[in-house]
Amino acid sequence: MPEPENAAAPIIVIKKKVNHAGHHGGAWKVAYADFVTAMMALFIVLWLLNTNDKVKKAVESYFKDPSGSGKQMGSAMAGVGESVVIGKDDMHQLRDRLEQAMKTIPMFQQMKNNVELTITNEGLRVELLENEKGMFFQSGNASPTENGKELLVRLAEEIGKLPNTILVEGHTDAKPYSGGAAYSNWELSADRANSARRLMQITGGLRPDQVAQVRGFADQHLRTPKDSTNASNRRISVIIQYLNAPPGSPSAAQIKSGEGKPPSEAAHERKPSGEKTAEAKPAAIEQPESPPAPVKALQAKKADPPPAQASH
Repeated sequence: MPEPENAAAPIIVIKKKVNHAGHHGGAWKVAYADFVTAMMALFIVLWLLNTNDKVKKAVESYFKDPSGSGKQMGSAMAGVGESVVIGKDDMHQLRDRLEQAMKTIPMFQQMKNNVELTITNEGLRVELLENEKGMFFQSGNASPTENGKELLVRLAEEIGKLPNTILVEGHTDAKPYSGGAAYSNWELSADRANSARRLMQITGGLRPDQVAQVRGFADQHLRTPKDSTNASNRRISVIIQYLNAPPGSPSAAQIKSGEGKPPSEAAHERKPSGEKTAEAKPAAIEQPESPPAPVKALQAKKADPPPAQASH
């Protein structure tokens, strides 16, 4: 049957099915991470190319010994690389580090009042002060006690990590030595300083070239001049020198070659608790010509003391 002419045309709807791509799983993130890592490595290489030799050696030494089991640790570079400079501005940190290291000694509580650390014009001065019973050295001879051995070895383990050179000094009080005229306070002070040097190098781990000088002063630099027989005048001083010496003070090379005169420190008197310790000004002393390192810098002997008998 024919449709009427005025009938509506049928509506035809065509639906298309769109197939989406499968899930990619975030593979682009892996590629982007690789790209960022490569860029970071590139910038590190560019930075290293513009750094000085010390930084390059520090990075090199880390990759040679990442665990830091080598001798140069702490404030020095790990492994076999060159040590980091410990200059004048770092001495306060070094003093704190040595104090913490000494606190690990079991008997340190008994000897802490006999150990003083002072920043002076020469460097960081570590002084081991004797008492009447002989805290660090046996009375009348240059043999260190067990406390002295333990403390000197512990100090040497920390100082050996530094590039700084050290000076070792021996001091006595004004009492004449009772061992006879052939052996005086001059020999005793120098022998004690050299005994400390030997112990720190052989047992403690100081480098062979780290000791610039060994000095024996007898009673010429009393710590308490008003009480010349006080036991604290008998002491061993270990001075960790600045790498960049202050103006007017000799360098380690000059000391070793005998050029220049090494400064000595003014006597340090005990300050009341809470009072700030002032930095001592050095006074020049005569230096023997071309001494080998280490050197016993013995000054000319004084006139024979009165025959009073006393032990050190």
